[in-house]
Amino acid sequence: MKFKYLLIKILVLTLFTVSAQTNSKKVTELDAYIQKGIELWKPPGLAVTVVKDGEIIFKKGYGVTTIGTNKTVDENTLFVCASTTKAFVAAGLAMLVDDGKLNWDDKVINHLPEFQLKDPYLTREITIRDLLTHRTGLGNTDYLWSMMTISSDSALYKMRDVEATYSLRSSYIYQNLMYLAAGKVLEKVSGQTWGDFLKARIFQPLGMNNTYSLLEQVTLIENKADAHYEIDGEITKIEQMSADNIGPAGSMWSSINDIGKWIQFLLNKGVKNGNQLISSSNFDELFKPQQIIPSNEFYPTQQITKPHWMTYGLGWFQHDYRGKMVQFHTGSLSGMVALAGLIPEENIGVYVMGNLDHLELRHAIMYTVFDLFIDGKITKDWTQELYTLYHPDVETPKDPEPIKKAKPSIEEASLLGKFHNEHYGNVIISKKENQFVFNINNTLFGTMSHWHYDTYKGIFDKKENGTAMLTFRLGADGNLSHLEVFGERFNVIDQ
Repeated sequence: MKFKYLLIKILVLTLFTVSAQTNSKKVTELDAYIQKGIELWKPPGLAVTVVKDGEIIFKKGYGVTTIGTNKTVDENTLFVCASTTKAFVAAGLAMLVDDGKLNWDDKVINHLPEFQLKDPYLTREITIRDLLTHRTGLGNTDYLWSMMTISSDSALYKMRDVEATYSLRSSYIYQNLMYLAAGKVLEKVSGQTWGDFLKARIFQPLGMNNTYSLLEQVTLIENKADAHYEIDGEITKIEQMSADNIGPAGSMWSSINDIGKWIQFLLNKGVKNGNQLISSSNFDELFKPQQIIPSNEFYPTQQITKPHWMTYGLGWFQHDYRGKMVQFHTGSLSGMVALAGLIPEENIGVYVMGNLDHLELRHAIMYTVFDLFIDGKITKDWTQELYTLYHPDVETPKDPEPIKKAKPSIEEASLLGKFHNEHYGNVIISKKENQFVFNINNTLFGTMSHWHYDTYKGIFDKKENGTAMLTFRLGADGNLSHLEVFGERFNVIDQ
């Protein structure tokens, strides 16, 4: 009998050793592949972790936190999680369902009476599940937090003036403000800020001691990545954009050392150290397909992956890949990216963080990890294929040329003043040192010069924001009536 047990022990040890050696080989191959991808995509910094069969088998930082410095990225370097924050908020709500404090299909207004929309039907019928699945019928309203300095409460208040794009639950459009509303529900029900709740119920139990809910909490931390943008062919550091006013939709910061513990937790189906932090039923609910995503609302990667279906769960995108169900979510905030990807069936997960805008190397790394642990080898050069997909060999369209000698019909002095849009806020036109300047909600600034007729070309002071055309319009009385910018009308309110 002792011999039998000894034989079993030796067999298990042998299998473990073989598995470890296999994973070690794959990790070496992955590391080389990532470095090759960095050469092509040229991010200043990158951090990657991989979890397989419950173990963190890979975590590594690459490059620097800030271009032109020697501040290297390591396992503890902070990056913004951006929209991968949404999965944490959904998990927090799952815990409150477990606590018996709410249900997925509760009406939002029952927990958050101040949640008011233009359509009384939507106000009355939208559920917590609707908030988390981007099917409320409300189109993109990111201008409410990105184009103006506004509190989270004010942003939600302004939603009552927004027209629905389509009927409730009839389709899908990504909606950050509804995740803000979900975070407000979490706060109202728990009696804590959403960040404090996640810290107490997720971060601390998982040992994520270097994870923060807001940018304002990390401003004094030195070991964090800076945002970068490619401007005029050069990668340039830019000012870090804050998402704190829509926090639950995308303001978290974490390190690869911490986030690996989150991936472990997810692959372990909500269990940590034998403790079921989220019940099996509600954990499964997070990853069930909840809403079909039309192809025009999905990622360009579908041109290569060719999925048969695309859906959204509770904080997770989903699609089929080589007969497996992929759960993933990207995060993007000006100059920074993130991506979490899981194939629970294969017990494999990956998380990528980078400090360069539109760094789709993140997708290449995710699918390469999946290939490595499904087939045991890299079967496709995702790095090159995705680079080609996102950098098509076509000439960059040039700005249209102005119509020569097309003089303005409005006296320049008449252009000065304030213009207002009930949704988009204010635009102020003034002059500084004989140069026209514009101010959009004390958030976006730039100069403008005559283009043709009554259109002026605006150049933002932050080059990553590009340019904008500002067109001034006369009313029937022959006086200046309004300004058109971003395709929206701003009426004269102070001249």
